[in-house]
Amino acid sequence: MAASDKKKWIGERRRKRNRRTYDNRRSGADRRLEDRGNAEGDRRAIAERRIGDRRSGDDRRNDAGWQPVPIDLATSAIGDDAPLVAAAVDVRDRARARFSNFKVGAALETDKGDVVTGCNVENATYGLTMCAERVALYKALSDGHDVFVRIAVVADTDEPTPPCGSCRQLLWEYCGDIEVIIANLSEVKRRMRLSELLPMPFDARLLE
Repeated sequence: MAASDKKKWIGERRRKRNRRTYDNRRSGADRRLEDRGNAEGDRRAIAERRIGDRRSGDDRRNDAGWQPVPIDLATSAIGDDAPLVAAAVDVRDRARARFSNFKVGAALETDKGDVVTGCNVENATYGLTMCAERVALYKALSDGHDVFVRIAVVADTDEPTPPCGSCRQLLWEYCGDIEVIIANLSEVKRRMRLSELLPMPFDARLLE
């Protein structure tokens, strides 16, 4: 092949290749229309439908779920709370708190007057530490109790020491709007309903 013919042949190939590249340049909308029916096109169509069906934050949650609603089975506490607080003071001495040295005791009272106690149990990983309120709750549930009226939480502090967020969530889930008695080693510092500590709970109503 002569040199001039070779150059002409190479130039023609380049022009054809450039035309094919230009012809294949399509907008995203064009590709979606043309790709419908194959696997990739179906995936794009499904993704577009999901975006269109996505609800805004305003209509995804039932407003009633943000209201403090007491569980019907929770009953009102009756009688002196001194024995309940004393039980929490006693169990606090058995706390395993060698890392923080912050000992907590909790005493959970059932509707039948039974008292189940718990103390905090710490762990070297810290994340596996269990609060006194949850220990008492888990013990009570595993023993077959399911209706509770109040819980006493005791720590050696001047200021009231309420349950942490995780404990509030679990107490709400299994105990309802019970009375929470917060005390130190010598006196009751505060009495309040759980709905005051957890006014906007996440619970099963939000899963409906």
